[in-house]
Amino acid sequence: MSEDRFETLAIHAGQDPDPATGAAVVPIYATSTYVQSAPGDHKGYEYSRTDNPTRTALQTQIAALEGVALGSPGGCITAASGLAATSLIGHLLKPGDHLVLSNDVYGGTFRLFDSVLSNYGIQWSAADLTTDAGLTNALRPETKLVWVETPTNPLLRVVDISRVAATANEHGAMVTVDNTFATPYFQQPLDLGADLVLHSSTKYLGGHSDAVGGAIVMRSESLYERLKFMQNALGPVPGPFDAYLFLRGIKTLAVRMDRHASNAGLIAAFLEADPRVDRVWYPGLESHPQHDVARKQMSGFGGMVSFIPKGGVDAANSTVQRTRLFFLAESLGGVESLIEVPASMTHMSVEGTDLEVPVDLVRLSVGIEHVDDLISDLDRALG
Repeated sequence: MSEDRFETLAIHAGQDPDPATGAAVVPIYATSTYVQSAPGDHKGYEYSRTDNPTRTALQTQIAALEGVALGSPGGCITAASGLAATSLIGHLLKPGDHLVLSNDVYGGTFRLFDSVLSNYGIQWSAADLTTDAGLTNALRPETKLVWVETPTNPLLRVVDISRVAATANEHGAMVTVDNTFATPYFQQPLDLGADLVLHSSTKYLGGHSDAVGGAIVMRSESLYERLKFMQNALGPVPGPFDAYLFLRGIKTLAVRMDRHASNAGLIAAFLEADPRVDRVWYPGLESHPQHDVARKQMSGFGGMVSFIPKGGVDAANSTVQRTRLFFLAESLGGVESLIEVPASMTHMSVEGTDLEVPVDLVRLSVGIEHVDDLISDLDRALG
């Protein structure tokens, strides 16, 4: 009998019954410090900024889902938010280093590198990573990191991870893949050559829009030790209650992602056939420019859909204000459906740059409600 299938790992990895009480659910260890029998003689925990048992269980769970088993080199580091995790990776760079960003990247990621880390001598440039020339033309002698989102936010471009990893590693650069949209259920970047995998666990991992967190997974022991040291030094750690919420949410990740993807595929097909819509982006559509790449490296196409309604920005703004089941809100990946206009909400920081998104683009985070109700909601909202 195999016990390493995804659904089983999601429920059992790092989550043995509590040895003291037999509790079937990992307890919330709400403590800042731990008693030592003698100076330096402790049971693996001394201060909760450094480690906490609830957080340890979560890290074991996420690492296992990304293909890093307990006892293997590397592991998972969880952080207080997705951007806190991104910042930790950014601290691997030093003044004079250069990184390449996808030219369609989350606005907060762009803001961190453009407006914060650039002040410390870290250089960046954006490139279309869906093409061979996009990456090779962007690489410099001082390039140390290539930052990939796939699918990207919000245009849902799909980047060939294996191709990018081979090119970057040959150049001596590491590759980070933001796997937030696909989740480890649909995509395994480490198996495709990535060095680091990033998650905003706020999104699909948690799945219920009730906690904020981030995670980094790697197979390199040296990278793990460097990031672990920086986290302890800088302090962007999640609290035990947040860790508990993510542990709970991830248990149903496989079930939820199947429904998210099923609903999103049907909604994308509805929108693509609707004369009130100019264009639709969804990796599962054959019309998607990187559909073949998505089929190659993903086992499912996710729950995110973007589209442009006919009528420009006024039509986009009126559509998002008329939905009832799709809540007009930032974020994504919860069981409830969300709708937004990225240019004026989550991606304002890229306005006027090479990463600027269309002002009339509408982004959907398709939830797990009944798909017929969601389609009816969009049908009414499109007018």
